[in-house]
Amino acid sequence: MRAHIKFTRIFILLSGLVAFAPAASSQPSKTAGQDWDKIVEAARKEGKVTISVPASAEVKRQLEENFRKRYGIEVEVFTSRGSSGVRRMADEFKAGVRHFDLHIGGSSSIVSGMLDEGIIDAIEPWLVLPEVKDPKQWWGGHLWVDSAKRFIYMFQAYLPESIWYNTDLVKPNEIRSLDDFLNPKWKGKIGYLDPRTPGGGDSNWSYMWQVKGEEYLKQLAAQDLYLGRDQRVLSESLAKGRVAIMIGNTYYSYAPFLKAGLPVKSLPTVKEGTFGTGGSGNLAVIKAPAHPNSTKVFVNWLLSREGQEIMARALGQATRRLDIDTRWLREIGTIAAKDVMSPTEFWQVENQSEEKLEKVRKPALKFAHSLLQ
Repeated sequence: MRAHIKFTRIFILLSGLVAFAPAASSQPSKTAGQDWDKIVEAARKEGKVTISVPASAEVKRQLEENFRKRYGIEVEVFTSRGSSGVRRMADEFKAGVRHFDLHIGGSSSIVSGMLDEGIIDAIEPWLVLPEVKDPKQWWGGHLWVDSAKRFIYMFQAYLPESIWYNTDLVKPNEIRSLDDFLNPKWKGKIGYLDPRTPGGGDSNWSYMWQVKGEEYLKQLAAQDLYLGRDQRVLSESLAKGRVAIMIGNTYYSYAPFLKAGLPVKSLPTVKEGTFGTGGSGNLAVIKAPAHPNSTKVFVNWLLSREGQEIMARALGQATRRLDIDTRWLREIGTIAAKDVMSPTEFWQVENQSEEKLEKVRKPALKFAHSLLQ
């Protein structure tokens, strides 16, 4: 694993050699035939699509404004941490309520709360537009979180820098290894998105469990971690200096504070490397959605060039579409997998697939519950 991460850094220097496919049309309705026009017409009669997305005001605004502008269809957006949104959707589904149509978010909550509960549909029947259906438009072709390769579509792939610091309190050269978190200087000053719930905290914890072991995590917990589950509150705590370091949150949680000029910045990758992920870029469609035609239109727009450009900039995460430039994401602590590595190499370091959730994240989660009381 460590050797592979070092190899990955070499690829980062060679990112300019990655070949990009020709740009596809950003006007989905003009590329489709008569069948697509009928679907759009039926969707307009339904009037809206209801979706669940990560807890980001910017994602909500961008999706609402741009989808309505493109198709004249309303988007009702529910924002929350993935675990909260998934729980609500599962409860409603079991009660016979069909309010939500689809969910976009992290893999762990989708697998445990939707796939395992049998409430989501196979994705491929929802793909209509040629630029979406064609695997050549996507780095690695069509990639899936679930082992059956049917139900959870991964439209993003990247290497995250999900450790951020307050630039008034930390110099980046003070933390170049995970071991540096054990310095007594940082006791009581490290924030952590609670790893006992699905999300970025869980991803980082499981990576540390894998590369550093349980004894390391015991020492880290002894640093009096500031644990929390509200991403906004945690990000504000870093921005206002209540803690010096924050582990687990990514760019979209810090975006409002960055725009306000507050002193937060992503920490460059430590020597132990980082993991591969799809982040919040995983798509699941609820079985028998309330607005089937609007759902189909939204899915195809989301996975089109236009939709992926919007999502990448709102989330600060990297699409797998080959016709979109993702190199700019390095400025905010995200390295697109397609810019630095092959799909085979990505699968060696990712920790969000159903298989890795079972083999790595589940035992790491069990240890977190036993350690963090």
